[in-house]
Amino acid sequence: MSTPLSWLARVSLCVAIALSSVVAVPANAETQPRENTKTGSSKVSSTDLQCLSEALYFEARGEGSQGQRAVAEVILNRVDHPKFPKTVCGVVNQKGQFTYRKTRIREQGAFVRAQKIATTALQGGPRNLTKGATYFHTRAVRPSWSRRFERTAHIGSHYFYRSDRRLAAN
Repeated sequence: MSTPLSWLARVSLCVAIALSSVVAVPANAETQPRENTKTGSSKVSSTDLQCLSEALYFEARGEGSQGQRAVAEVILNRVDHPKFPKTVCGVVNQKGQFTYRKTRIREQGAFVRAQKIATTALQGGPRNLTKGATYFHTRAVRPSWSRRFERTAHIGSHYFYRSDRRLAAN
């Protein structure tokens, strides 16, 4: 093997080993339903895990753990809300809702961290950071909807909002 190819093979093996020890997903998880947080079941759909991990990576990889957990909360709050799709992938892929364009994952360490946070969230981790938020945006923008909803939290570079409490228009 050439040196670059040998290096790539070793890195790929290390990533595969790290991922298998971080995320224990049953082989038939694709066909299993999304985990029910009320029952405390620890089964996680690999499809949900992939969609949530990618969303955390592309939307909030520059945030700390708390910021990524808050973004995961918003996505799971949407899954539970009647106004949004009923699956993690449905929420993440809903047209016009998330700004990232799925590109290649270049920072494996950041992606592994996103997977850990996604796994914990899907296994029923606490949702106490955003007070039920179903929307968020960065400080860099001010979407029109942000004036209509109640701001519930400011974590890192994101603001979080609840859509079930509209603010009075003056």
